[in-house]
Amino acid sequence: MKKIHTILILLFVTGSMLAQDRPQPKPGNSPVVNIKKPQTFVLANGMKVLIVENHKLPRVSFNLSLDNAPFTEGNKKGVDELTSSLIGNGTKKTPKETFNEEIDFYGANINFSSNGAFASSLSKYSGRVLELLAEGALQPNFTQVEFDKEKAKLIEGLKADEKSVPAIANRVVDVLAFGKNHPSGEFISEETLKNVTLADVEANYNNYFVPENAYLVVIGDIKFKETKAAVEKLFSGWKKQTAPKSTYPNPENVSKLQIDFVDVPNAVQSEITLVNTVNLKMSDPDFFPAVIANQILGGDFNSYLNMNLREKHAWTYGARSSIGSGKYVTTFKATSAVRNAVTDSAVVEFVKEIKRIRTDKVDPEVLKNVKAGYIGRFVMQVEKPQTVARYALNIETEKLPADFYEKYIQTVNNVTPEDIYRVANKYFLLDNIRIVIAGKGSEVIAGLEKTQIPLFFFDKYGNPVEKPVTKKELPAGITAKSVIDNYIKAIGGEKAVSAAKTLSMTGSTTIPQAPTPLSFVSKLDSKGKMMISLSMGTMALMKQVVNEKGAYIEQQGQRKNLEGADLAEMKASATPFEELQLSKRTDLKVDRIEAVNGNDAYVIKDGKTAYFYDVKSGLKVAESKVREQGGQSMTQITNFNDYKEVKGVKVPFNIVQNVGFELDIKMSDIKINEGVSDADFQ
Repeated sequence: MKKIHTILILLFVTGSMLAQDRPQPKPGNSPVVNIKKPQTFVLANGMKVLIVENHKLPRVSFNLSLDNAPFTEGNKKGVDELTSSLIGNGTKKTPKETFNEEIDFYGANINFSSNGAFASSLSKYSGRVLELLAEGALQPNFTQVEFDKEKAKLIEGLKADEKSVPAIANRVVDVLAFGKNHPSGEFISEETLKNVTLADVEANYNNYFVPENAYLVVIGDIKFKETKAAVEKLFSGWKKQTAPKSTYPNPENVSKLQIDFVDVPNAVQSEITLVNTVNLKMSDPDFFPAVIANQILGGDFNSYLNMNLREKHAWTYGARSSIGSGKYVTTFKATSAVRNAVTDSAVVEFVKEIKRIRTDKVDPEVLKNVKAGYIGRFVMQVEKPQTVARYALNIETEKLPADFYEKYIQTVNNVTPEDIYRVANKYFLLDNIRIVIAGKGSEVIAGLEKTQIPLFFFDKYGNPVEKPVTKKELPAGITAKSVIDNYIKAIGGEKAVSAAKTLSMTGSTTIPQAPTPLSFVSKLDSKGKMMISLSMGTMALMKQVVNEKGAYIEQQGQRKNLEGADLAEMKASATPFEELQLSKRTDLKVDRIEAVNGNDAYVIKDGKTAYFYDVKSGLKVAESKVREQGGQSMTQITNFNDYKEVKGVKVPFNIVQNVGFELDIKMSDIKINEGVSDADFQ
């Protein structure tokens, strides 16, 4: 193996040397982009139709888009979201199951929302697929059963996001940037959803799903004349109507740079967003310079922000920026998620890089490379029919010149360092920007105060609050032993807990992108044995075992035997109730009082592990471990909720673990002194 490895290195070095001797090719002329112009017509009800014939592949796509102005929903925020969820669940003519079965039969894809609909299929089925799209969009069947089901899903999603730091950060960023009375600043809550009725959904559909600003873009292997006749037949009956217009205040940026902090005690890292609002239309002369300036600052991997925060300092997996554009007010944002310990340093570097692009002219070579990459991606996208459809729609809705995309490459190439300097100062408003941070106040506020940037505090809904109290005095007489003994008493007492020799837990959880829920099984034996497994159906995803021989982790068919500190840590956790052992130790101390889910908890530190016990109930509510991964320290937090009694001992029926995302495990069955055998630990 060593010989093969050496040969590979030699091949790489030789190839590199040859490449260095070879003259670099001269850049050729910019590619010419020819985007086929759509044939158009307008129905009497106002709907505009754009058709592009493309016979390269036997496929067709239909994109119905409603270009309505944003509107506010007030105390019924969520009605539009529910409308989107309900459109397409069958029609007044066809039951939901029959409708979906026919779509599947044709191998088609049809999606609906309150803003329109999209369908794609083989061209030989295009006639029927267009009929299904029209039927689903224009004759939706809103039922109380489906309404209640979709509403429950939304509420469940809100509950799942309640402790999500990214979700909290995104909500507060929008509230502070736009205001709660602006369409982009409103947010859905359980309270607003409870105000929404089925009648509200029907009214929302009837008021806003109208043809006044509707566009139907058809691209693919079709003929204009036949498609025009089909569209006229299916959509001419759509009643002409104008959507209501909302009035709301224009958002204003802050008068000076400031930090807006949201204390999220369970945060293992800080979500940082620098944000200011912008007015940038695609038709503005500044559009292309602003887009390229953003690529330089934080749009590319080699951008200022990413090369600083990720590559130079290794504080994050990525730092990026974005700038919105369109007919309505949007935002410039620079974002990253960083470790708590470097939050203040990351803020300083964010400010430094934005200041850099506003004061130093960009290097011409950097600008050249960024433009080349941007143009390359544009050329690749042009080959896709969906892109052509979007471009055709943009020309209509954004009032762009007909040759906007033909001149796209030329216009990008015309951007100069002076343009970058100008737009950076115009749109990246460092003196009027909010630095919104959602993080763990007890670990980051002190550092943020040292930056000398004015610091304001908000709750997780964007309401101003006083500076959070992150450190409280410990009451006299509180010791690690008294806290642990109180926990043992709270869950059933030493006699009952000591009698629990085995603990079997069965539950389920979900992970992002997984098609089905995962099964979770944990089995613990007081003899120092443990087995934890995650599986999807019959497929084992992960298994951890501790037995008398040692410990191992098995993942995706690969087994790793643990040694050293990893083995010791696994063995220490291989017991049903580790507090029985912790209570005997004399080296543990109560470190502090810290809020967990809004309630005070005593924190006992044991090396890189911390245990959190609720001050009032005595129950263990969380546990954190600092782990090293990829040269970075990461804090993994586990929350324990929903304690229920099993054979005289209270155990948590809900365990939520942060593993880069929240693994929310809900137990369906917990057994004490049954359901565990030696065979489980092999």
